[in-house]
Amino acid sequence: MAAGSSCTIVEYFGGDDGYRCGYCKNEKGNFSHGMWSHAMTVQDYQDLIDRGWRRSGKYVYKPIMNKTCCPQYTIRCHALNFQPSKTHKKILKKMSKFLSKGEMPTEQDTTPGEFETARKDPVSVPDGRGPETTPKPGKSKGRKSRGLDRSELIVIYSLSPSHPLFLFPFFSRSPSLSSPSGVGADPGRPLCRKAKELRKARRLQKDQKRQVGGGVPVSATSIPTTPVQLNQPKALEEFINESLPDSPLHRLEVRLVRSNPPSSQFKASFDASYQVYKLYQMAIHHDPPDKPTESQFRRFLCDSPLEMETPPDGPAAGYGSFHQQYWLDGRIVAVGVVDILPTCVSSVYLYYHPDFASLSLGSYSALREVAFTRQLQKQSPKLCFYYLGFYIHSCNKMRYKGQYQPSDLLCPETYVFVPIECCIPSLEQNHYARFNQDPDAGDTHVLKDLGRALVLYRRTVMPYAAYARKRKCSNDEMEVAQYAGLVGQVCAERILLYRA
Repeated sequence: MAAGSSCTIVEYFGGDDGYRCGYCKNEKGNFSHGMWSHAMTVQDYQDLIDRGWRRSGKYVYKPIMNKTCCPQYTIRCHALNFQPSKTHKKILKKMSKFLSKGEMPTEQDTTPGEFETARKDPVSVPDGRGPETTPKPGKSKGRKSRGLDRSELIVIYSLSPSHPLFLFPFFSRSPSLSSPSGVGADPGRPLCRKAKELRKARRLQKDQKRQVGGGVPVSATSIPTTPVQLNQPKALEEFINESLPDSPLHRLEVRLVRSNPPSSQFKASFDASYQVYKLYQMAIHHDPPDKPTESQFRRFLCDSPLEMETPPDGPAAGYGSFHQQYWLDGRIVAVGVVDILPTCVSSVYLYYHPDFASLSLGSYSALREVAFTRQLQKQSPKLCFYYLGFYIHSCNKMRYKGQYQPSDLLCPETYVFVPIECCIPSLEQNHYARFNQDPDAGDTHVLKDLGRALVLYRRTVMPYAAYARKRKCSNDEMEVAQYAGLVGQVCAERILLYRA
């Protein structure tokens, strides 16, 4: 963040009233704290999601974990160490068959419990992967956003006018094997060998030729110099890019366009993207045609409080909010909404054209986002995590996120990440659980001095202690203390809490 160029400004709304749960359908069982963010730095949002917060548009909310009916735990995947599962490999192969041969999988070919299922299921509402039914700011305590005019603020924002378009195309290569024609076994042919064995044999032959060419003698009793490499699992990128012909039947490109502030590429493709979203909402979530309006789409998936930042040590695309568009043969078929933050790529939402539902685009796009995180890490070493939103163990449809290994869950009391395999036994016993096994451990950023929390009052930034002296009759100390305790001491001293 450039010094003095931006800051975070929020209005806090508390969380006393329960609302309908999108997971268990309890009409009054879902409880969360919420605040409206007029502007937010990427570092502040990074620190907030590491304390259990999550955004939906400009509304930022934090489930009340020990009170809500379906506790939602922040989950992150270690992208650099990620290895695709057998199910993930099937999804990538399914996409490869479609791109190379045009084979659209049937319903029998789809695998139950894929990321696709939960990404399109209405129960995933609070995670931003379903319809926009998170509690609105105006519904909390009967209050409404005060309509803070950013032109009145004392902070000056500097935004770059343009950003490049980033392309992440599929790389193609010719298949090394072709299946023979004919029916039945041919006794004149050698026995069929698995593709994995053939690949190993070819690699071994290449290594031997390389050794001979370099003057290293090869004998019948010599041990290969790289036996460990032969047994190492293939990287995700290899699975994504392999087994495609030089001239695929279908061409897929993944384009990253900045959504806030909107880049020229985002503006040019806005209507096409919105039409896909509208079809998705009507077909998958059964919305009536008049519900997924353009303004709702903008508010839900285009508006973001995150300020654009392009530090020299950050990724080339910069930090902030983006749409990752999947273009198939020149048209948009899916869009993943993501936030690029200092230490992670945070997945916000995905929508796709219903005609391509059988391609498991939810799971496929998640794998591409993991690969995208790994690519960004090469540009910014500390950016190494992929955040999948919330993990809800009490909802079977939301357990799929635990399949992206290795992954951690956030302890709701100490705000440290714990390997998910250590958390599952506790969640099998209770919906709500403390994951940190150290009974003496606590929140390292616990609120210690409320007076140091910053507020924005009458266009002036001041610590809460000074504000309290000015407003001697103010009765909002309990509310401010609750807010500051939820964001933590560090964020409370950076974020500006708007006071009327």
